Amino acid sequence: MNLRQIHHVAIIVSDYKKSRKFYVETLGFQIIRENYRPSRGDYKLDLELDGCELELFSASGNPPRPSYPEACGLRHLAFRVDDMDAVIAELREKGIETESVRVDEFTGKRMTFFHDPDGLPLELHE
Repeated sequence: MNLRQIHHVAIIVSDYKKSRKFYVETLGFQIIRENYRPSRGDYKLDLELDGCELELFSASGNPPRPSYPEACGLRHLAFRVDDMDAVIAELREKGIETESVRVDEFTGKRMTFFHDPDGLPLELHE
């Protein structure tokens, strides 16, 4: 098996406009493709950040996340950062709160969490 890298991560969101604004304007993802699929009644937004793709899907009637954060499925999405304090300051300027910074017991690197509009945990990791 010759797996080379993760191509993309897909997330189902409850509010397309709110999530689009969050991932594009707040976090800085670039739009690759944006489509409404009438046959499915949903939106599919393909985003890119430094070579990694994120797909956002939005349709009516999707159930909410059953629990935080230990529900089966995606636990969190992590972003590598060079300057934790600068990124936290930028998020706070945009009205996004972060948890207290702590040290990952296995890597010895600093980390913290914040959330997307649906409460999906997002991690910053130095």
